[in-house]
Amino acid sequence: MVKVNVPKEEQTKLNDCYFDKKDWRACKNEPKEEVVHTDDLTAGLGDQPIVLDEKSRQVDWARSFHGLSTEAFSKEAAHALLAPLEPEDIEVKPDGIVYLPEIKYRRILNRAFGPGAWGLAPRGETIVTAKAVTREYALVALGRLVSVARGEQDYFTPEGIPTAVEGCKSNALMRCCKDLGVASELWDPRFIRKFIADHAKEVWVEHQQTQKRRKIWMRKDDQVRYPFKIYASPPQGSARSNNSKY
Repeated sequence: MVKVNVPKEEQTKLNDCYFDKKDWRACKNEPKEEVVHTDDLTAGLGDQPIVLDEKSRQVDWARSFHGLSTEAFSKEAAHALLAPLEPEDIEVKPDGIVYLPEIKYRRILNRAFGPGAWGLAPRGETIVTAKAVTREYALVALGRLVSVARGEQDYFTPEGIPTAVEGCKSNALMRCCKDLGVASELWDPRFIRKFIADHAKEVWVEHQQTQKRRKIWMRKDDQVRYPFKIYASPPQGSARSNNSKY
């Protein structure tokens, strides 16, 4: 049995109350415990951006559009942002989607503005649904707002939420960079079709553990990696998939 030490003044009040009401529960007036459901995070992670005081001299990037479209960036910055992509930098997903790795977006911004002269500012708290994480970010460069975009990232287990939060940030960065013209070729259907024809191939692979076979897309200069291996003889009568996206 656990003994609870009650302050003398509080105990005296409880005794007086009991003599009046004859009910300890009414005298204690204990608040009900709030039940928190950890399996539902759609209300957010409670990581709202810091809201600055109205008199603050700093820009509140959680709400402000300061500097948006005030003037063009320098020719040097524009040259770095709008430079054509090198084919060696573009990757191909197994479903045939072409993309630029997120670290290369950061390298382009560093070349254009310099490390420390740009950043992502959250515009709201992180929302976690049953399968995905989403949050809105603002891209700020040289003290000016450049673009606002909402990032998203899927996850499969609760343990994967922290990684998904980081992926959500990178996804928002990629979307913000579209407004600066970075990697704009990857949204051009003609460029995508030509890149696929020149630099990608579709191959049959077999999972080395389950022996399941399927087609995947990959770069022509890339190799199939574990747990897959090239399946030399595709099933008879199999038709080449029609990649309508390109």
